Amino acid sequence: MTAQTNSKASVMTRNEQWKQIREKLRSEYGVATFNSWLKNIELEKIDGKLVTMTLPTRFLCDWVLNNYANRIRQLWNAADKSITAVDIRVKPLDKKNIAAQKPTFGLADVSAPFNGKAVAAVEAGATPDPSLMAPLDPRFTFENFVVGKSNELAHAAARRVAEAKDSVPFNPLYLYGGVGLGKTHLMHAIGHAIAANSPDKRVLYLSAEKFMYRFIRALRFKDTMNFKDQFRSVDVLMIDDVQFIAGKDSTQEEFFHTFNALVDQNHQIIISGDRSPTDLEGMEERMRSRLGWGLVADIHPTDYELRLGILQSKVEQGKINIDPRILEFLAHRITSNVRELEGALNRVLAYSDLVGRAVTLESTQEVLRDLLRANDRRITIEEIQKKVAEHFNIRMSDMHSARRARAVARPRQVAMYLAKHLTSRSLPEIGRKFGGRDHTTVMHALKKIDELRQEDIALSEDIDLLMRMLE
Repeated sequence: MTAQTNSKASVMTRNEQWKQIREKLRSEYGVATFNSWLKNIELEKIDGKLVTMTLPTRFLCDWVLNNYANRIRQLWNAADKSITAVDIRVKPLDKKNIAAQKPTFGLADVSAPFNGKAVAAVEAGATPDPSLMAPLDPRFTFENFVVGKSNELAHAAARRVAEAKDSVPFNPLYLYGGVGLGKTHLMHAIGHAIAANSPDKRVLYLSAEKFMYRFIRALRFKDTMNFKDQFRSVDVLMIDDVQFIAGKDSTQEEFFHTFNALVDQNHQIIISGDRSPTDLEGMEERMRSRLGWGLVADIHPTDYELRLGILQSKVEQGKINIDPRILEFLAHRITSNVRELEGALNRVLAYSDLVGRAVTLESTQEVLRDLLRANDRRITIEEIQKKVAEHFNIRMSDMHSARRARAVARPRQVAMYLAKHLTSRSLPEIGRKFGGRDHTTVMHALKKIDELRQEDIALSEDIDLLMRMLE
C-alpha cells in the first residue's frame, strides 16, 4: 500500500515538474512559438536519467530535437539533477485511428466534373480540406497538349516526372514562359497522370498566391505547426506562378524551408513561373539558386505551325465543322498566346451560333476587329529587351540589374526608349519592367537617347534598325 502511494506521489511529482517546465518554455519562447512547436509535447515516461516524450509527427520531432531539445534537457536537469538525457519520439498511433490520422489533402478527383471546387481524393475516414488543394481542370491533360518546337522540352520533362514511380528525375522541375503558353496545362496534366499511375502518392497543387494566403492564415491563428506538417509531408508539391511571392520575404522564408525539407526527403517539387529563376526580381538569391537546381525548361512563344495544330486539335475534339482557311487565318494573325488564340476561335463560333450565320473569313475579321488590330501593333517590353540585349551583346538579366557601367546602361536606356515609342505602356509601367526603376529614371533615359541620336549617327542607325526589326 505504501509502495503504491509512493508511486502515485512520484507520478504526480513528475507531472508537476513537466507542468512547470512547460510554463518556463512558454515564458522563454513566447506564446506563438510555444503553440506552434512545443504545446503538443507529451510526457511518456521517466526511466532513471532518461526522460521520454512524444510528438504527433516526425516533422515536429525533428524540429524540436534540432531547436529546443537541449533547453528542455537543461530544464529537466534543473528540476531533477538525476535526469541528464531527453528522448523525443513520434507518438505511436492506435491502429483503430490510423485512417483518421491520414493527411487531409490529396489530388482533385479527375473523374468528377470540373465545377471550380477542389475535391480531395483521400482514403475513407479522412476529412478533406477543399480550401487547400486547387482543382485540376479535366481538360488539361497530356493527351490534349499539342507539342511543338517551342514546348517540346517542357512537355518531355513533365512526362518524365509524371511517369516516374519511385525515382525523382529532376528536383525541382521548373517550367517558365509567358502568359498563356501552356505552363498551367502541363502542371494539371502532371497531376492527372500521377493520380492515374500512382494513386497512393500524396500530391498537392496550388498557386504561390494561395501558399502565401495559407501561410498568413496560419500565422494569424497560431497554427503554423499544422501548416508546416501539411506542406512538408506530401510526396509531390506543385506550385504555380512562383513569381507572385517575389518581394514577400516571410513567405519566401517559409517556402525556402519547405523546399529544403521536401528535397531532403527526396520528394518531387514542380514549380512554374513567368521567367527563368535568374530573372526573378525580388526573389532572394538562395531561393533563385534552389529553383535552378534541377531542370529548368522554358516554353517559347508559339510558331505558326503549333498555333495551327492547336486550333485543329480543338475543332477535332469538339467535332466542329469549320473552313480550314479560318484556322489558318487565326494562326497567322493571333500570335500573342494560346489562351487568346483559343478565345478568338470561341468568339467566332459563339457569334455564328448566336446569330445563326456560317463562319466566313469576312465575319471572322468583323467579329475579331479589335483583337486583330491589337495583335497587329502589340510589341511587348520583354521582346524589346531581348532584341536590344542580343544586338548589344549583353545578358537579358542586365536589363533588370543595378549595374551602371556604360556598356550595360546605354543599351538599357535604348530599350526604355523603344518601349516608350513602340508600346502603349506608361512611364511607371516601363520602369517596373526594368528592375523596378522609378519613372524619373525612364524620363532621363528618353531625354538622353534623344540627345545622343542628334550627336551619334551610329547609335541612331542602331535604333532605327531595332525599330524596323521589332515592327
